[in-house]
Amino acid sequence: MQSVVGARVALEAELRQGLMRSELFLHYQPQVAGDGGLTGAEALVRWRHPVRGTVSPAEFIALAEETGLILPLGHWVLQTACVQLAQWADRPERAHLSIAVNVSARQFHSPDFVDQVLALLDHTGANPKLLKLELTESLLVSNVDDVIAKMSLLKAKGVGFSLDDFGTGYSSLSYLKRLPLDQLKIDRGFVSNILTDPNDAAIAKMVVALAQTLGLEVVAEGVESEAQRDLLARQGCHVYQGYLFSPPVTIEAFEAFADVVGVA
Repeated sequence: MQSVVGARVALEAELRQGLMRSELFLHYQPQVAGDGGLTGAEALVRWRHPVRGTVSPAEFIALAEETGLILPLGHWVLQTACVQLAQWADRPERAHLSIAVNVSARQFHSPDFVDQVLALLDHTGANPKLLKLELTESLLVSNVDDVIAKMSLLKAKGVGFSLDDFGTGYSSLSYLKRLPLDQLKIDRGFVSNILTDPNDAAIAKMVVALAQTLGLEVVAEGVESEAQRDLLARQGCHVYQGYLFSPPVTIEAFEAFADVVGVA
C-alpha cells in the first residue's frame, strides 16, 4: 500500500510539472460520415513524459480528476482545440471541420466553466458552432438543473453538446429529453460485439431510434470493421469513429488523412 501511495504522489508531481513544461499534446481521431467524408475529430489528450515516453490518458486522467489537476488540464485542451478551429477557419478545405472535446464532471461543475469557454472562444476567434463538448452520463448524477442551465447558456452561443458513452451510465430518459443535446454517441462496448451479441445489436439500434426521435445526431465509437459499419448503417447510424478509419493521430497525420478522404 505504501508503494502504491508513493507512486501516486510521484505521478501527481510529474503531471503537475508536465503541465508547466508543456508536455501534454493532443491526438485527433477522425469522425467519418457514411459517404466516407470527414465531419470532424475528437481531441484526445496524451502526455509526452521525458522518461516514460507517451503516457496513455488511462494512466493519468483519473488522478487528475482526484487532485484537481483536471481543471488546468481541461482548460488547456479546450484552448488548444479552439486554436486549431481558428486555424482551420482560414483554410477552405478545413473550415467546416468540428472538434469534440471531452469535459469532466469536475471541470463542468466549476463555477466559472461557462465564462472560461466563452472567453476562449472570444480570445481565439474559433467558431462556437464547430466546438462540441462531450459530456458523460456521470454529470447527471447530481444537480441536473445546474447542468441544463450551463448547457443552455453555451448552446445559446452556438456550442454543441454530445452525450458520450450513452447507455453505460445513470441518465434517465426524463433527463435526456430536457438536455439541450445535439448528439448521442454509441459506446464502443456495444459496437465491439454488435455482430455477435444480439443484446448489443439491440441496444445500438435502440440508441439510434431514440436519437432520431429526439432529433439528435448519432455517432458510433469503436468501429473496427466494415461489417460493424454496415450493420450500423442499416440501423440508421451514419457517422463513425474508430480504427476502421484511423486511430487517434497527430494533427499532421490527421490533416494528411483529411486530404485523402475529403470533407463530408
